[in-house]
Amino acid sequence: MKLEKNKVVFAVLLLCVAIFIAAYTALVLGDHEEPVIDANQIPVPKLEDEQKAYDSKLDAINDLKEVRQTNAPSIYDERLLDSTGVYDPDLLEKKKQWILDSLYGHQDMGFSEGTYGNDMDGQEIADYHIEANGRNEDSVDVKLIPQEGISSKEISLEHQLFFASSPKRDQMGIRAFVDRSIPVLVDGTQTVKAHCRLRMRLMRDVVINKIDIPRNTIVYGFVSFQPNRAMIDIENINHQPVKLKAFDFEDGSEGIYIENSFRAEASKEVIDDMVQDVSIPGVPQVGGIKKIFLRNNRNTKVTILNNYQLLLKENL
Repeated sequence: MKLEKNKVVFAVLLLCVAIFIAAYTALVLGDHEEPVIDANQIPVPKLEDEQKAYDSKLDAINDLKEVRQTNAPSIYDERLLDSTGVYDPDLLEKKKQWILDSLYGHQDMGFSEGTYGNDMDGQEIADYHIEANGRNEDSVDVKLIPQEGISSKEISLEHQLFFASSPKRDQMGIRAFVDRSIPVLVDGTQTVKAHCRLRMRLMRDVVINKIDIPRNTIVYGFVSFQPNRAMIDIENINHQPVKLKAFDFEDGSEGIYIENSFRAEASKEVIDDMVQDVSIPGVPQVGGIKKIFLRNNRNTKVTILNNYQLLLKENL
């Protein structure tokens, strides 16, 4: 019986596939010895000799790779590490002291004008200045007059006093100008009454409580009246608490000058009304008392022109 050719080829292909699957399964799922780590011995990787041999020096040089040095960042400040690498938190202060000691230890250093240090024998030379006495135009007599030099102890004391000084900071935190004041301008023509606010703006930058306040920042002050003066109190600038008063730029007095004496006029009018309304000696009528309250509650208004200059100063 003759087998068909197609069936033989198909059977051979199936046999090959079965053999491949069996071989691959045995290779992947075969038993492999797992490495056993001894508790008393740390495994070390095997050394492999991978050194490449070069035919010429040029090839070896061209094959060199730049090795960058990578250092872990130090947890200490490098300025506080001495020459041996030991960390010392007081190293900067010690260096300052070493520098001062070295300056004081040199006797040949002159700290004042006209000092020449020591001579060749180590003896101290005094300071001199030249005094010329001209007897005539062609001849001059020169005299060396000794002066007192500055000792190293005095210089050391001056340095210690300088580093030990602790100047007091301005309590309000306002930058100390030459005139100890802050110039401002009235922002627009305004008509104000007592206890109303006046709008102003800064003419230059200032620092309050370590915060920079730029120029042209709006400042508000509250108005009160006195004879011939409009007083202005400033309680904060850009939400920073202050205690300042406004002074007139022209006359330097506190407040703004206004031409009125409303208290004197009010007192005079009240006295006149009381005299007119008295029917019984020493007892005023009800109408006179009413007029007194009307006079005291009168609203006084003041118009302040635009760009009127004021100076803000601290309360003394």
